[in-house]
Amino acid sequence: MARAATTSDVFNAIAEPRRREILVLLRAGERPVTELAQELGMPQPGASKHLRVLREVGLVRDRKSGKQRLYSLDARELRAVHEWTGGFERFWNESFDRLDTYLQDIKQAKQEE
Repeated sequence: MARAATTSDVFNAIAEPRRREILVLLRAGERPVTELAQELGMPQPGASKHLRVLREVGLVRDRKSGKQRLYSLDARELRAVHEWTGGFERFWNESFDRLDTYLQDIKQAKQEE
C-alpha cells in the first residue's frame, strides 16, 4: 500500500529521521539551511527538500534575511502528535509499575534465601 504524501500529514512528515533531527536542531533557535545541512552532514539541496516538507505541514517557518533563508520551529502542529502519544502514557506507566513490582518481588525472594 502506498504511503500518503508526506507533505499533507505531520505524522508522515516526522516519520523521516532526518526531519526529526532538523526539528531538534531548530529547538535551539532560528538557523540558515546551510548551517542545518552542515550539522546533518548532508548536501544543502537535501536539507532544503526536508525543510520544504516540514514547512508545508506547518512545522517550520522561514524568512528571508539578506541572501539567506532562515528557518525556525513552529511546534503548534505537533500538538496532534503529542496528544496521540500521550494516550500511551497510561500503558507505559502501568508497564513500569508491573516491572517495579516484579523487581521488588525478586529482591524480596533473594533476601529470604
